[in-house]
Amino acid sequence: MFEWTEEQNMLREAVRKFVETEIAPNINELEHGDTPPYDTLRKMYKTFGMDAMARAGFEARIKREKEGPAATSERRSGGGDAGAGFMLIPIIELCRYCPGMVTAMGVSVGLAASAIMSKGTIAQKERWGVDLLTLDKIGSWAITEPGSGSDAFGSMKSTARRDGDEYVLNGSKTFITNGPYADTIVFICKLDEGNDPKDRKVLTFVLDSGMPGLEQSKPLRKMGLHSSPTGELFLSDVRVGRDRLLGETEEQPSREGAKETFSMERTGVAAMALGIVERCLQESVAYAKDRVQFGHPIGEFQLIQMKLAKMEVARLNIQNLVFRQIEMGAAGKGMSLAEASACKLYAAQACMEVALEAVQLFGGNGYMAEFGVEQLCRDAKVLQIYAGTDEIQISQIARSLLS
Repeated sequence: MFEWTEEQNMLREAVRKFVETEIAPNINELEHGDTPPYDTLRKMYKTFGMDAMARAGFEARIKREKEGPAATSERRSGGGDAGAGFMLIPIIELCRYCPGMVTAMGVSVGLAASAIMSKGTIAQKERWGVDLLTLDKIGSWAITEPGSGSDAFGSMKSTARRDGDEYVLNGSKTFITNGPYADTIVFICKLDEGNDPKDRKVLTFVLDSGMPGLEQSKPLRKMGLHSSPTGELFLSDVRVGRDRLLGETEEQPSREGAKETFSMERTGVAAMALGIVERCLQESVAYAKDRVQFGHPIGEFQLIQMKLAKMEVARLNIQNLVFRQIEMGAAGKGMSLAEASACKLYAAQACMEVALEAVQLFGGNGYMAEFGVEQLCRDAKVLQIYAGTDEIQISQIARSLLS
């Protein structure tokens, strides 16, 4: 694949029109006001039938799983997801104006829903999965803790303790996307059997807001992605039944499940980066044509041309990474964790470089909030931090090469 298909371009134009009509005029309220992004995201889902498609896909999947392993296996061997491009296009277009909305959407529909859909029982999928996939409910995926950072499992202190047929959960989580407003929370912790914390099993539970002992903080203030609410979770003797243990078994390989989630999250960064880079380049080209200094449009100066050329190279490279993801999806394949890390590392770094160059090209205007590149630059930085820092990606890639 080397270019968008006609159908994909039609969807791009439609989604872009929606974003420019429904989101761009309200960007200040979404970024700096008290308006959560969820109603706008639900409107987008309904406008493009994404909720209906998600529900239909869910029902078909559950039907196959109820029919047994043979039906599921037959489906898996019958080809991949030809609609991968149609899933990535809304991410790209949203990120041209409001990357935070993609993070809020992706954690709910992607991370939280995917954890349940990949490891949950059929009953758990029907109980929580479909509402998350359609955005009828908002989900969060809670792994990061205060003081843990990149060492998510080694520093994990949140615990589950058996008490008869139930579990008692305690601990706290931070930097949790959708945390303040989540209806459904995928909570990852360690089973405390009185053993050394490093030897404890990692378990995953599904919680609902309002449960006794569960507190969700107000949104935290942060550098960028203001339209993506981020918060803390506090659990004090939250009592749950086995029906909330993901897969209803303690033998679930939760560490491996988390790695799969990280891989999915990392590959999504390329599409986010492409949207930011496309808008930065578009705005920079227009500004270079219109802005006059020393009697000439600044686009006539070689240093400005060099900036624009480097932005275009980054756009082409990131777009090719996205095209590769689409082709792999159509072939029923996914990136390994090391491949996903390489994809994220390059896309995040290139995106940050482009955003910084855009601010520099705009000069003093680039530092002002009324010009969109200021917001995009703040938003771009997190791509080098969440889903694993650049340093973690480098380590993952190197370990894979040396293994």
